[in-house]
Amino acid sequence: MGEYDKYFNTNKALWDSKTPIHIDSKFYDMDAFMKGANSLRRIELAEIPDVQGKKILHAQCHFGQDTLSLERMGAKCTGIDLSGEAIRSARKFRDELGLNSRFIECNIYDLEAHVDDVFDMVFTSYGVIAWLPDLDKWAEILCNRLKEGGIFYMAEFHPVLYMFDWEKKRLEYEYFNNGEAKMEINSGTYVDSDADIELKEYFWQHSLSEVISALLKAGMTIRQFNEYDYSPYNCFENMEFEGEQHFVYRQNGIALPHVFTILCEKR
Repeated sequence: MGEYDKYFNTNKALWDSKTPIHIDSKFYDMDAFMKGANSLRRIELAEIPDVQGKKILHAQCHFGQDTLSLERMGAKCTGIDLSGEAIRSARKFRDELGLNSRFIECNIYDLEAHVDDVFDMVFTSYGVIAWLPDLDKWAEILCNRLKEGGIFYMAEFHPVLYMFDWEKKRLEYEYFNNGEAKMEINSGTYVDSDADIELKEYFWQHSLSEVISALLKAGMTIRQFNEYDYSPYNCFENMEFEGEQHFVYRQNGIALPHVFTILCEKR
């Protein structure tokens, strides 16, 4: 993936800078988490199978909240992330909590050079694929890390939601991936728009058909697919609070699709 190194290096610096801000934010509520709160949302908790005793690979784990939550639920977890700062923080919290999850700093496209285990489940969630240029390769790599009959589970923001400039409340991006990286320079971060950070980022838009086709080509069978008209996180501008873990962005008064989930089984 050498042709994408410029983009990956830029995004790595972005997430290294975001991580300390995220850890200190009310959004992630580390005080509650360290006291035992489960960081997984109700959406995924209702959909994933029992994880007790299961080996789970958490792809793009950020600083490990969900990874450690899965371990608290009885799983044996490995978390990977591009950001060295995020992985160092994940290891720190793991040690403070007396847990055992393994955390590895690596680009997901380099996963097979760092992890040769096979897993019962691959888990990935919320704001992950926008940072990836090639979903066919992504799906192939993750499928290779699953045992036969293993489960892939993904909860992700809907590509329709990513078409909008949330602050200006207007259409800004195409739905389909044209292969070109989009570049923005944004101040702040989704947990704090006033945070003292202004860095470049690169991202890609991916349609639902692109996601589903990549998983099917990799050898997955889709067992469950759902869409939701709300987000469990208040992480976009102009969202309306409608209840716990229930935030809605409306365009012309209409609630858009916000989240989709896919559960697959490796054939």
